[in-house]
Amino acid sequence: MKIILQKPVEKLGVPGDVVEVADGYARNYLVPRGMAIKAHKGAAEQVDALRRAHDRRLYAQKGEFEALATKLIASGPITVKARAGEEGKLFGSVTSDQIAVAIAAQAEVSVDKKDVHLDEPIRSVGTHEVKVHLFQDVEPVLTVEVAAEG
Repeated sequence: MKIILQKPVEKLGVPGDVVEVADGYARNYLVPRGMAIKAHKGAAEQVDALRRAHDRRLYAQKGEFEALATKLIASGPITVKARAGEEGKLFGSVTSDQIAVAIAAQAEVSVDKKDVHLDEPIRSVGTHEVKVHLFQDVEPVLTVEVAAEG
């Protein structure tokens, strides 16, 4: 069944998208919850209006998240303390959860641990680059300083 999405649906699309889904999924889940309507011939204008409204919302949200990214970068390096051996090698590694907690404490910005992307686990004392996903195309790179716990 072809439907027009009214609200964003994960793994399916954004408002204004015309997608093909199973009849039961549309009838029993999407349409009753107001997430979609059945597509018909005269729906082209409605699709354009939904898409324009969605694009305006994304543009406004992107501006807010870009300001947040600037605040994160301006807050300076994020310091995380971890137990380390004599040569600067950590006992274990610094996790994305620890970095998210440190960002919340030092930069006063709430970041989900799933949005902190580590290229590889941090297993040594020193300075490391960490990417934080805030929004579409807004991913500031933060400097994380890992210090040995005394």
